[in-house]
Amino acid sequence: MQRIQRLHSNGRLAEVSIHNNVAYFAGQVAEKSLNQSAYEQTREILSLIDELLAQIGSHKANILNAQIFLADMADYAAMNQAWDEWVDPASPPSRATVEARLALAEWKVEIVITAAL
Repeated sequence: MQRIQRLHSNGRLAEVSIHNNVAYFAGQVAEKSLNQSAYEQTREILSLIDELLAQIGSHKANILNAQIFLADMADYAAMNQAWDEWVDPASPPSRATVEARLALAEWKVEIVITAAL
């Protein structure tokens, strides 16, 4: 039986769950840039993703899939600007972007990824 590894878990969720050399990330949201633009929030979220990837010995070129939730599709271009500055152009993941009501009104962006180790 394959063991499931969970990182940064609490009674509700784990930030990362790993099984069969695939890492499943919880939705990542802004913590410090709550009152800033979607561009700034996306940059912060991508930095958080980089940190978590490093903790599991992976990197952004190993991202298989990204799901991006925007509170307002009017922020699509700003989010894409930050994404395009960050993503590995030689290894971009499959990606979907949708508009959704996020849990906090201050959140403009939430990103969920799946990555290989």
